[in-house]
Amino acid sequence: MDLLVRLYDLPRYDYARVAGQGTTLRRALPPERGLVADWVEAHFSRHWRSEVEVGFSHQPIDVWVATDTTGLLGFACGDVTARGFFGPTGVLESARGRGIGEALLFRTLEDLRDRGFAYAVIGDPGPVAFYKKKLDAIEIPHSKPGIYKDMLK
Repeated sequence: MDLLVRLYDLPRYDYARVAGQGTTLRRALPPERGLVADWVEAHFSRHWRSEVEVGFSHQPIDVWVATDTTGLLGFACGDVTARGFFGPTGVLESARGRGIGEALLFRTLEDLRDRGFAYAVIGDPGPVAFYKKKLDAIEIPHSKPGIYKDMLK
C-alpha cells in the first residue's frame, strides 16, 4: 500500500551523522547520468535505472547521490515515476546501517517541499514501519497495487 507524507511539517533532520563519516549528499550532475544509471542497474534493477534516467531529464535534476572517497554509496529520486512521488532509492549493501538511506530520504523530501509540494507519495514502499516512524507517514487506502499495476516486467 502506498504511503502519504506531509511535507509541510517534515521533522528536522541532522545530517551530521553521515557527514561525520565522510559521506557527501548532493544533487547529481548531468555528466554523471550514465555512471549513476549503470550503477543503479548493476546494484538494483533495470526498472530503477529507467526512473533514474527520468530524474536526470529534469531541471533541476531529481536524483540525489551519496558519495565518499570510494565512490557512489546510494541514490534517491523524487518526482520521477509520478508527480510528487519519492523513490526509487537504494544504498549499496556494504554501506547500509550508516544512516545514508535516511539522509537521502530527508534530502529528497526537503527538495520536493522546497519546490512547492505539500505532500509526497511513497509508492509501494518496502520498509513501511520505518517510514511510519520517521515521517509519520500514513497508508493510502485502496492504493495496492497502485501506479505499478500494469507495469511490464
